[in-house]
Amino acid sequence: MNQLTDVVHLRSPYGLKRTEYEVEFDPEMRVIWAFLNPRSNACFTPTLLAAIRNHDDALERNQGKVLYEGGLHDARYYVMGSRTPRVFSLGGDLALFQLLIRAGDRTALLNYAKRCIDCVYPRIVNHGVPTLTTISLVQGDALGGGFEAALAADVLVAEEDAMFGLPEITFNLFPGMGAYSLLARRVGMRQAEKLMLDGRLRSAQELHEMGVVDVVAPAGMGERTVHEWIRRNERRQNGMQAIFRSRQSIQPITRQELDEIAETWVDAALRLTDRDIRMMRRLVAAQQRRIAEQAECETDGADSIPAAPLATACQ
Repeated sequence: MNQLTDVVHLRSPYGLKRTEYEVEFDPEMRVIWAFLNPRSNACFTPTLLAAIRNHDDALERNQGKVLYEGGLHDARYYVMGSRTPRVFSLGGDLALFQLLIRAGDRTALLNYAKRCIDCVYPRIVNHGVPTLTTISLVQGDALGGGFEAALAADVLVAEEDAMFGLPEITFNLFPGMGAYSLLARRVGMRQAEKLMLDGRLRSAQELHEMGVVDVVAPAGMGERTVHEWIRRNERRQNGMQAIFRSRQSIQPITRQELDEIAETWVDAALRLTDRDIRMMRRLVAAQQRRIAEQAECETDGADSIPAAPLATACQ
């Protein structure tokens, strides 16, 4: 065990100040709750990736133990959600991609891809802690890299109005930071390729029927559903975790595999034409409008806007 100064410090589930990656701890159920909370667009910016990695590095150094109110606790569950209303994550930083592609900067593109994998791969292997179960809680849109991040957990819980998609094919690219490997593990290679090639948005229920989403929660009840799932499975946790760990033996996903696919993604990105980049720009603009309109609705106290504007841009 490292010195206490190196142990992850998690706050109470209430009264957190705004940060890029908000982390809370429930000592009774021994659950880490982590929420994506990017300051600008709801995507994986370099600063958000660094915040996730800083937290997870400390968790891994201390073998899943957290310091909470002066005592050490073994975390048994690690839930990732989002603070952005009606959005889990819109995926990769497309605005950054455009700049790097136009500059022909292969090194910077590959560095970004590997920083994404630095966050995804440890979650796939449970941060090196065999007794830690990872859960993704999707409340809203999970697109591109957001979908990939959600797939990296042992269990994927989604509210019934959540929408999932891999829109990269609309601008002649593909999701290169884990989607193929993670979907193939869940539904096979042929179905994984279909999901990547048609670029269509799918509901939580449709993906549940396909075997991608594990649990569908009523709208607005995601966190309660996660609590109920944990309590319902508490008595069989040991056997369940052993089954989850066995996935990695039967259908291993290695860091080398993800890195090689990332290299393919970078090479494909650098072959994009001006037309492809214009399509990417359209999607960025749609994402930014969606977030701005959502923020305005939240400020005015109005209901959340529907997903249609962003969904239309992804078709």
